[in-house]
Amino acid sequence: MEFVYLFSGVALGLVIAFLYLNWKNQKKQSQIQLEFQNREKLTDEQKVAAEKQSLVWEERYQSLKAETEEWKADLVKTREENTQLNVRLENAKVQFLNQEKKLQEQKAELEEIQKKFTTEFENIANKILEKNSEKFTLANQKNIGEVLNPLKEKILLFEKKVEDTYQKGLKDQTDLRAELKKLHELNTKISEEASNLTKALKGDVKKQGNWGEVVLERILERSGLNEGEQGYQKQFSDTSEDGKRIQPDIIINLPDNKHIIVDSKVSLVAYERAVNATAEDERQKFIKEHLLSIKTHIKGLSEKHYQTAKNLNSPDFVLLFIPIEASFSVAVQEDQELFSFAWDLKVVIVSPSTLLATLRTIASIWQQENQNRNALEIARQGGALYDKFVGFIGDMENMGKNLETTRKTYELAMNKLHTGAGNLVRRAENIKKLGAKTTKEIPGNLLENELDD
Repeated sequence: MEFVYLFSGVALGLVIAFLYLNWKNQKKQSQIQLEFQNREKLTDEQKVAAEKQSLVWEERYQSLKAETEEWKADLVKTREENTQLNVRLENAKVQFLNQEKKLQEQKAELEEIQKKFTTEFENIANKILEKNSEKFTLANQKNIGEVLNPLKEKILLFEKKVEDTYQKGLKDQTDLRAELKKLHELNTKISEEASNLTKALKGDVKKQGNWGEVVLERILERSGLNEGEQGYQKQFSDTSEDGKRIQPDIIINLPDNKHIIVDSKVSLVAYERAVNATAEDERQKFIKEHLLSIKTHIKGLSEKHYQTAKNLNSPDFVLLFIPIEASFSVAVQEDQELFSFAWDLKVVIVSPSTLLATLRTIASIWQQENQNRNALEIARQGGALYDKFVGFIGDMENMGKNLETTRKTYELAMNKLHTGAGNLVRRAENIKKLGAKTTKEIPGNLLENELDD
């Protein structure tokens, strides 16, 4: 019986131990399951956070990628502009050397002409003066001075004008070299100012149009051109060949009464929206609108037929000025045929850098034109001086002939007076000896000559 109790106790203990261990195991499994659920929940939250962070980094990556592409495009454009500037600088150097050589040759030629004139003048003057020096009186010398002094003054003025023209040409070439070095800096500064002002103007088309004209005027001021005949015109008004009234923004004057027309009223509203867009799809949308806006303006500008104005002698195209380099680059990147599209409609698109380079070239053309005019004036005055000198030689020869005639007339008169047979002095003295009353005496030298005879 005790064995049964003992076995029952052991069995009961085992059952209790089993139940306890089972309960403890279930409790542990519940804790593990709860912990697993908590960890799974935490993992889901981390996954959501990681996905959000991934989207943020993806947007940042796309933004940096777009900025990098823009920087690459700007770098390529800057390199192209630098190459163009280097080419212009080399051309300017060649032009400067040729001009300097030409001026040196002209100066040497003019000095040779002046030297030749001076030598011939001295030889002729010496011959005339040696031949007639003993016959010249103080009055004759004064007359020669009156003839020579104006000629001397003209020679000095001519020499001064030659020297001034040479120095001015040398200075203009030096200034051109210095201005070419500043060209790239001016382009960069204009682009930065344009971008800042565009952000401030926002979407106001009227203000943007006025501001485009302001930027255009600043470029004109920096180009070396002045408002007027040898520069540009504002507020020009005329009628086209079909009788319509036209008012271009700016007229650039060229030599030989030729002109170039510039328009600056292109809209940049879509470009401003593209710059401020946060999403890439919005940015692409506004860039397309910007390109469409430029093309629409090109069509409208072409239909105005500015180049047919009655009082203008213009090439068969109009310059369309876009005041922001970046907006111009974006449009060309979007449509590489934009230039051809505009050219087919007789419109040439220019940015601040290309327009400034064009205007600098026109300013140099005006400088060259003025130098050519000065050279023609020098040649004209040189010819006039030569003609004047020939006339002076003729006057001196006539003066010598007249002096010789005067000398012969003087000798004949003196011969009649006191040296020839039956001269007046002898007859007068005979009358006095016969008893004529007199109050004056004949000069002693004439009487001595008479006694000698």
